Amino acid sequence: MLTTDDLKDEIVATVRHALSEDIGTGDVTAQLIPASQQATARVISRQNAIICGVEWVHEVFRQVDPSMTLNWQVKDGDKVERDQVLFYASGSARSLLTAERGALNFLQTLSGTATTARHYADKVEGTSVKLLDTRKTLPGLRLAQKYAVTQGGCFNHRIGLYDAFLIKENHIMACGGIENAVATARKNEPGKPVEVEVETHEELVKALNAGADIVMLDNFSLQQMRDAVAFTAGRARLEASGGVTDDMLRSIAETGVDYISIGALTKHCQAVDLSMRLV
Repeated sequence: MLTTDDLKDEIVATVRHALSEDIGTGDVTAQLIPASQQATARVISRQNAIICGVEWVHEVFRQVDPSMTLNWQVKDGDKVERDQVLFYASGSARSLLTAERGALNFLQTLSGTATTARHYADKVEGTSVKLLDTRKTLPGLRLAQKYAVTQGGCFNHRIGLYDAFLIKENHIMACGGIENAVATARKNEPGKPVEVEVETHEELVKALNAGADIVMLDNFSLQQMRDAVAFTAGRARLEASGGVTDDMLRSIAETGVDYISIGALTKHCQAVDLSMRLV
């Protein structure tokens, strides 16, 4: 599972890019404020949410002005209520206002992702299934969003195209079949997990016989999933994908599949409404 320790370099680089596109040659409006003026700001959530993005906020303020101090009232993964104070920031008034939007952009986006993840995780509470994210992430925020997913109680699928095989319909066609695709994967990268997407029971049989570690059941009905679980009998882990809705989620979990992948965890996130005010 990703941690902020794993993401230190990523956080620095992502924040640097975000501040560059926002501040550019300088914050002209902040220059209206006397350079010596000090202030304290309070950031609140205007809605119930799961918080995520503390280290990104710290890095924004550090890069803008390392003399500023932050006093957090919450941590990543905490559930907060409407109008709850998240943190106080103190220092140069100019710096506070320059850092405001960059800090809140990260916090609202990652908290939105974590809140969405928690929404789905709550629906399968008490089952053994793990809900997985996908590669349908905001460009440039892949690792940040995948970290946020874990703070909401869900889990990461592969990080990118490099750390695991996911052999889908087009790969199968181009490779000349499931058996060839899996055999070539084992030969090329023997240490990496191999997952095969299947659309029929016949393809499931081929994937199992080829030795796939994970089989993705693409748009299987509930009964087809139950049958696949019984037929597979532990020879591979099974992942349900496609057509996953709020109403269907728990029923899918109860079929006995090991995983359910949900693109909405990252691509349908809605930013949490936050507000910063000088106090």
